[in-house]
Amino acid sequence: MATITIGKTDLQVEQNGFGALPIQRISQEEAVNLLKLAYEGGINFYDTARGYTDSEEKIGRAFRGLREKIVIATKTPARNTEDFWKDLETSLRLLQTDYIDLYQFHNPPFLPVPGEESGLYEAMQQAKKQGKIRYIGLTNHRLDIAHQAVSSQCYDTLQFPFSYLSGEQEAKLVDACRDKGMGFIAMKALSGGLITNAAAACAWLTRYEHVLPIWGIQRTSELADILACISNPPQLNEAFQAVISADRQELTGAFCRACGYCMPCPQGIEISTCARMSLLLRRAPSANFLGASGQQKMRQIELCTECGQCSAKCHYDLDTPALLRRNYQDYMEVLAGKAL
Repeated sequence: MATITIGKTDLQVEQNGFGALPIQRISQEEAVNLLKLAYEGGINFYDTARGYTDSEEKIGRAFRGLREKIVIATKTPARNTEDFWKDLETSLRLLQTDYIDLYQFHNPPFLPVPGEESGLYEAMQQAKKQGKIRYIGLTNHRLDIAHQAVSSQCYDTLQFPFSYLSGEQEAKLVDACRDKGMGFIAMKALSGGLITNAAAACAWLTRYEHVLPIWGIQRTSELADILACISNPPQLNEAFQAVISADRQELTGAFCRACGYCMPCPQGIEISTCARMSLLLRRAPSANFLGASGQQKMRQIELCTECGQCSAKCHYDLDTPALLRRNYQDYMEVLAGKAL
C-alpha cells in the first residue's frame, strides 16, 4: 500500500481512491457490499457528488460506524448561496455525518473566489468555520478555470481529468499543483473506459506522489483490479510502457472523453457513447453494442441537425457532429460485416 497526504491538508489516504459515480447504477445492496469490500481492501478515500443521484446515500449506509476511518469528498453544483446550503445539508444527512472532509464546487463555469458576486466562496468559508467541512476543493474540465484555481491559492485540491492519454497541457496543470502544494485528484484515470489495463494506468499515475487517482467502480471485477494494485503496486516496466505506447498511438487525439457536458442533445443522441463507438468496438466485445438497442442509439445520429450546441459545450474543442458522422459510418460498416 502507498499512503499519500493530499496537498497541504492533513488527509492521509491510500493512493487509489474510489470514484462513486458508477454506484448510482447498481442496487443499494450491491453498492453497500462493493463499498465495504473496497474499505476492507485498503481504500479509504471516497469521492461522490450531490448530482450522483443516490450515491451519497449508499456511502452513508455502507460506512455507518466507520466515519473516522474514511475520507469523504463530495460536491455541490450550486451557483448561488441558497442552493449551496441546501446541497450541503442534504449531503450531510445522506452521508450520515456531521462533517465532510473535502467539499468541492462541481465543474462551475466560473471560479468562485473571495469577493466574487455569487458569494459561493464565502459560503464555503462559513461552512468551514462551522465545522461542516474541513477542506475546499474544485472540480473542472476547463483548463483556464483550473489554472485560475491553482493561481488563486484559495483551494486545497483540484480535481481534473488526467490519464496517460492526457496531453502536455494537462501535465503542466499537474506540475503547477505540485509547485503550489495543491492536491491533485485525477478523475477519468481510465479515460472514460477507453483504457482497459488498470495496472498500466495505475503504474503510470502513481509515479506522481501528489496525484490521487479515483477509479470509477461499479463491479467487483473492476474493484479487484484496483485492489490488486494496492496489495501489489505495479511498477512502470517495459511491458506497461508498451501498452501505454500502443494506446497512445491508437487513442490520442480527437476522441470523445465521455465527460457528458455536451449533453443533452436536442435530437436525443447519446453523444458520450455514439461519439466513441469506433473505439469501443475495437476495445470491448462488439456484441455489447451491435444489438437492437445499440443500433437504435446509433441511428439517432441520422437526426443530427448540426446545430452546434454540442461543439460549443465541448471542453476539448471537438467537432462533435463530424465525430458522430465518422463513428456512424464505421458502425454501419461493422454491421455490414466489414472489420474496422
